[in-house]
Amino acid sequence: MRMRLQHALLETGVAAGVLLEIEDGRITSARVDGQSRTFNGDPSPEHVRDPRLAGETGTTPGLTLPGFANCHSHAFHRALRGRTQQERGSFWTWREQMYAVAADLTPDTYFELARDTYAEMRATGITAVGEFHYLHHQPDGTPYDDPNEMGKALLAAADDAGIRIRLLDTCYLAAGFGRPPEGVQVRYSDGDAHAWAERVAAFDDPRVGAAIHSVRAVPRDQLPVVVEAARGLPLHVHVSEQVAENEACLAATGLTPTQLLAEAGALGAGTTAVHATHLTDDDIRLLGESRTNVCFCPTTERDLADGIGPARRLHDAGATLTLGSDSHAVIDMVEEMRAVEMHERLVTQQRGHWSALELLAAATYDGHRSLGFDDAGRIAPGQRADLVTIDLESIRTRGAGASAETAVFAATAADVLPPRAAR
Repeated sequence: MRMRLQHALLETGVAAGVLLEIEDGRITSARVDGQSRTFNGDPSPEHVRDPRLAGETGTTPGLTLPGFANCHSHAFHRALRGRTQQERGSFWTWREQMYAVAADLTPDTYFELARDTYAEMRATGITAVGEFHYLHHQPDGTPYDDPNEMGKALLAAADDAGIRIRLLDTCYLAAGFGRPPEGVQVRYSDGDAHAWAERVAAFDDPRVGAAIHSVRAVPRDQLPVVVEAARGLPLHVHVSEQVAENEACLAATGLTPTQLLAEAGALGAGTTAVHATHLTDDDIRLLGESRTNVCFCPTTERDLADGIGPARRLHDAGATLTLGSDSHAVIDMVEEMRAVEMHERLVTQQRGHWSALELLAAATYDGHRSLGFDDAGRIAPGQRADLVTIDLESIRTRGAGASAETAVFAATAADVLPPRAAR
């Protein structure tokens, strides 16, 4: 199959006049301005003239990018949109509203809600999602006949919406330090980390990864069990989203959440610390030196009044930025990218902390890699042909130019064009 692109973001930057050859959903060749990068089992490019490029018809207009990776999703939080904004409060009062939704979901209603959430993602250019899943059991905590029925509902919803999923099956065992599960949290708990690991192993599905909900929800002595069970899988964990979480962790263990995770061997290039908002200098050092990914979710973090995390300091220390829409107050990866830079500007009163290309890497290649999809996120030979095109003639983008800066700082999710099939 052949796909002609007016403009495309390649590994070397934005190029005009790109012809892709695609076989079995993968890019085998990308020709630019009469040159070709051909994949023949060796990722090294071969450059050849391509006279077919001149005079090609049926070109996809706009700026084509690799599909976005939404690295942190709680699909059922989508039911809260437009409701939790009706009153004042804090993260903790918002959480009670979220728990009320979680208490009523069944496998069927979970499927329907997730399918609609993933369909919105797909329509806005997201081609892969990391679903942070902890709603495991029946309302009284009793496992379903199939103990993974709720997780399988999410997998089926992703299939129906046409989005690639990494189901981050989450270990959630406690209401807080030294406190057993309370209320709806009984739906989340497997009892201990060994039982959680056994249930996850029973999935026998390559799309399943692992998550630690937080250090407050998994006791200190259980953390190494999760880390060992997750070996070779993407491992995600909420880290220091709230000041109160840090204070409780210090009081109970004498360590920050990041230090506690480091003690358990949980940090590393296969791990993603979600939010990473309220960090000490030592936390930043530990996350950076271990090359841990950090997933910022700016639209949720500002909706919940969490605070603004030290994104650039983490990057400069060695961590890799990825992005997620988390509670889905907004599903717009362009806005998530833009907000990282804009939030830094508000904190520092200076501009220009993140380039458009760095933010696009977070939303594409680095995000896919953090979910274990190393073969996606670039328009390059050998990569999946998961593509998204930005309209360059919308009311927002017209005249801005075909550039990475237009994609990040001028466009919105509304400028994502419907996918056009390769020919």
